[in-house]
Amino acid sequence: MCQLKYHHLGIPTLKELPQKDYIPEYKISASGYDQSPHSIEWMKFEEGCPLPELVKTVPHIAFVVADLEAAIEGKEILIKPNSPSKGITVAFIVNNGAPNELLQFDNPDVEIWPQNAKFK
Repeated sequence: MCQLKYHHLGIPTLKELPQKDYIPEYKISASGYDQSPHSIEWMKFEEGCPLPELVKTVPHIAFVVADLEAAIEGKEILIKPNSPSKGITVAFIVNNGAPNELLQFDNPDVEIWPQNAKFK
């Protein structure tokens, strides 16, 4: 079993989030991680967001892993590995009916996203 390190909790919301946190290619706003002492990310999904319904409706917990491919092996893949920003690869799996996000950083000594990581 691979080692998991807590990274953040993502919670879907209907409240408006800052426009600066909008990601047009996914039609989502993701906000609050940097301000939250517990690394909570609020997510607002716009009409037409291509992400799976499970991600849009159920909170997810995210963990950093050293080897993403090993961590998802044999798991139910919800979102296949992809790189939403330079230096990071992410995937979502389903764990007991809930989404889990797994993150692998290119440089394991420095979390590239976000800049003010709280749990090292």
